[in-house]
Amino acid sequence: MTKMYAYVAKNDKAKSQMKKIDMPEITNDQVLVEVKAASINPVDQNYHMMHQLFKIPTQYPLTLGNDFSGEIVEIGHNVTDFSVGDEVYGRTDHGETGTFAEYLATEPEAIAKVPKNIPLLHAAAVPLVGLTAYQALFEVLKIQKDQKVFINSGSGGVGSIAIQLAKNSGAYVATTTSQHNASLVEGLGADKVIDYHKTKFADVLQDYDAVFDSRGGAETADGLRILKSGGGLVTISGMPTPKLAREQEMGLTRRILFSMISRSLRKTARIKGVSYDFLLMRSDGEQLAELTKLIEAEKIKPVIDRVFPFDSIKEALEYTSKGHAVGKVLIQIGE
Repeated sequence: MTKMYAYVAKNDKAKSQMKKIDMPEITNDQVLVEVKAASINPVDQNYHMMHQLFKIPTQYPLTLGNDFSGEIVEIGHNVTDFSVGDEVYGRTDHGETGTFAEYLATEPEAIAKVPKNIPLLHAAAVPLVGLTAYQALFEVLKIQKDQKVFINSGSGGVGSIAIQLAKNSGAYVATTTSQHNASLVEGLGADKVIDYHKTKFADVLQDYDAVFDSRGGAETADGLRILKSGGGLVTISGMPTPKLAREQEMGLTRRILFSMISRSLRKTARIKGVSYDFLLMRSDGEQLAELTKLIEAEKIKPVIDRVFPFDSIKEALEYTSKGHAVGKVLIQIGE
């Protein structure tokens, strides 16, 4: 069988490493993508915790990586919406990984054609953070024109896309970042920028309609504080809820666990008359196609911090783990 290079964890205790593995074989309902680029996301570093917390089945050896851009080189017999040669991007199905590799087998429902006005390399910066922001703002929070929305970490991968999406919908957007990145987030559309080194956002913001929290910890509770009655907060880093466990069919044990660890936040939300939700994003090719339209209309754009070659992926992961990246860190895998 033909081999390819991939960044692989041999088991749940082994350090990930570059090695040669078998190329994937597609089913009649899949496409084979020659991966040109992938982006690094927090889940790539914390997949052990994520898989355990959310009971995601894990089979080893495990190829890491969650989103990508590339070119279709083979299609299954039942695939009709894509053709060999199409340039596409996407996020692997929930619970699946594998984009830190030269080739990827994936379902057509998880991909979309890349925007024509950005490099194929840069397209890899969009899928996971773009879908996360899209689902948080429009599916959960249902933000509307003239609403006040707070998005923390505005210069990060998720925050930089979320600011643009919220602003494009007509919302008033406040965000946090360092003074060094203030001009960047202002350029993305932020109306109010708070230097988190100097000021706690909960001390200067109030009566907000919506909060998108990507940091968790104390910032989740602070986010609830600034909401007006009837408002809502969605987090991707705070405490998961029993509602999430039910929706994801995780079973009684996870419902009880999530009920316990989110009790304080849900109580605060109930007293204030606001909603509290945890988002576990999903792959969605149709939503990604909507993001493609927005990028081609120059309504949003990916923010790129830097690009590492595939053989320097370990260094890229170490760099990203320090938490200082502005926008997205990319891995160039193919030419």
